Amino acid sequence: MGWLTMPFTSMGGHPTAKAYLDAQFTYTRDVAGGTKALRVLASSCPQNRTYYAAAQVMTNGVGGETFAIVCKVLWCPKSKTGENFGYKDMEESMGPCEDDCPGSILDLLSPTDNEYAQGWRQRCRARLARRARKLEHGDRVRLETPVKFVDGHIGSEFIVEKRGRRLSLRDPETSLRYRIAGFMDLPWQVVPVTKVHKTIFA
Repeated sequence: MGWLTMPFTSMGGHPTAKAYLDAQFTYTRDVAGGTKALRVLASSCPQNRTYYAAAQVMTNGVGGETFAIVCKVLWCPKSKTGENFGYKDMEESMGPCEDDCPGSILDLLSPTDNEYAQGWRQRCRARLARRARKLEHGDRVRLETPVKFVDGHIGSEFIVEKRGRRLSLRDPETSLRYRIAGFMDLPWQVVPVTKVHKTIFA
């Protein structure tokens, strides 16, 4: 499915992308012999970039399968064309490239045999695992793939420096400090460093 775009006035009074999409994917329809419905159990749309939701299929008021909906979001408050909001919806069986779904939403999904959905869930879980890795001030880390910086330096090993929630990387040879966007999403490992303890004489 392609993109659907609209001005803010067409969002039905919903103030955010999340609120609008929650309403779009929560509905009830009359069918022969009863009703068919979809209900959003939980959703997230950080920074109005990508919407993730766990949606449950309802039949005559009884809950059934819960699957994931993923929407790429276009949010342009100052759009000159008046197309302030847009979205492109997918569901997990399409194997979306976007794989930043929160664990709380993944935990609500029903088991599936669909290989694309399984692959998507595995990528989301792997990303969550990477972000959960712990780093301490002074740790030495090695990137799986060397990074080239704007000053021309290419490096793969760095010393972690933490100041509160800020994290920078110091090259162990030059002592120059660098930042790498999306560092916690990259494949790297902590390099064991032998620590020499002072000898204490009695």
